[in-house]
Amino acid sequence: MDLRQQFELAMTRRALFSRASTGLGLAALNALGMGQASAASGDKSANGGLPGLPHFAAKAKRVIFLHQSGGPAQQDLFDYKPQLEKHRGIDLPASIRMGQRITGMTSGQATFPVAPSLFKFSQHGQSGTWMSELLPWTSKIVDDITIVKSVNTDAINHDPAITFIQTGSQQPGRPSLGSWVSYGLGSENQSLPSFVVLVSQSSAINIDQPLFSRLWSAGFLPSNYQGVSFRSSGDPVLFLSDAPGIDRETRRRMLDSLKAINGAHSAEFGDPEIETRISQYEMAYRMQTSVPELMDMSKESAATLDMYGPDARKPGTYASHCLLARRLVERGVRFVQLYKRGWDQHNDLPRDLRRQCEAVDQPSAALVMDLKQRGLLDDTLVVWGGEFGRTVYSQGRLTDTNYGRDHHPRNFAMWFAGGGVKRGVSVGETDDFSYNITQDPVHIHDIQATIMHCLGVNHKKLTYRFQGRDFRLTDVHGNVVEKMLA
Repeated sequence: MDLRQQFELAMTRRALFSRASTGLGLAALNALGMGQASAASGDKSANGGLPGLPHFAAKAKRVIFLHQSGGPAQQDLFDYKPQLEKHRGIDLPASIRMGQRITGMTSGQATFPVAPSLFKFSQHGQSGTWMSELLPWTSKIVDDITIVKSVNTDAINHDPAITFIQTGSQQPGRPSLGSWVSYGLGSENQSLPSFVVLVSQSSAINIDQPLFSRLWSAGFLPSNYQGVSFRSSGDPVLFLSDAPGIDRETRRRMLDSLKAINGAHSAEFGDPEIETRISQYEMAYRMQTSVPELMDMSKESAATLDMYGPDARKPGTYASHCLLARRLVERGVRFVQLYKRGWDQHNDLPRDLRRQCEAVDQPSAALVMDLKQRGLLDDTLVVWGGEFGRTVYSQGRLTDTNYGRDHHPRNFAMWFAGGGVKRGVSVGETDDFSYNITQDPVHIHDIQATIMHCLGVNHKKLTYRFQGRDFRLTDVHGNVVEKMLA
């Protein structure tokens, strides 16, 4: 038999099963696809979520995650340690470090001199919370937020750490937090994606850590649950505008024809990704109307723009993205992931941290105030924080006016506002060096479990079968942080 005859007689596995309309072939196909296909394309709730979700009454309907990429220095912002001054320049005691691992960037240092913060702290609000002078605007909303000072992570370098906080695993390939939320709860708006990503322009002098699109990937979930990244110039989403010479009526006819072709393939092969493709084409068509209206800031009042700060009128800035995040959740978008790079201050921290806070502080606080005055804060959860913290000891030379800080996964600070969390409280304590947790440790998986809880989701029950195993965001870990909950 020659190669041509072999090719003509060959039948792919998919073709064999699709043509076996009765008998063993179809039974085998159903058995193989039952786990993933039923979860991906089975019965859905009215808003496209899974039946039975939320598992219990939700306090939050939506999430805005303000991720500060690079690792903000907790002892310069939230974790006030006045006693550090008497240890200035002294090598970090071995009893504090306890042999804990450090990065390759400081492992060669002969000493690890303690670097007290150069910034002043004062108490704010009825809660009397200590806040850095670098955060005057956040200080104004301190009675509306919960500060967690005892967050900890397993990763010590950026890529695994940010992958961990965004997906629940240090290894790439898992679905992101926003994808899990969209998969489980669906969308409240059929003309915008349920999961939107905004990457803000840099305000740092030093080179920023890169961000990869896999951070908002759907992983092994159906691809329509991945985040849609909005651009800051041109079309917010690529190919949103009609091509030259193509009007809306022509585009509608093209999509109808394409839908018929894809529908025929879906009926033949039963591949849920084909249905995903059909739905995404339709979403793109609806977005041609919804996105331009969303991006038009002309109807925002001058008072609102001023509240977010001078950069609010500049597309692509953190301030404009905070305002856009409010507009997105206002229109029913389920999850908004906003990234702000520039917090990786291994050197020149006093200079760069000040610049970073000037860009972030006012817009972050304005977002909370804006949501509150519009009646949206009660059912919107706002999350602020990075992937890890910074060391109390200086990376490189310590002087009276300058220092840097290395990565520190042992403890760092995040804050939360809105749906489901308490207001005006702090959770967790650290030692006098802001190096080890002494009370109420909160792991990354605990943060993820708590976010899910605020959305009415039991993190242990939202699973997806992949490669013979039921996966979930928190893997086999995670406890809801009851002290955070209202």
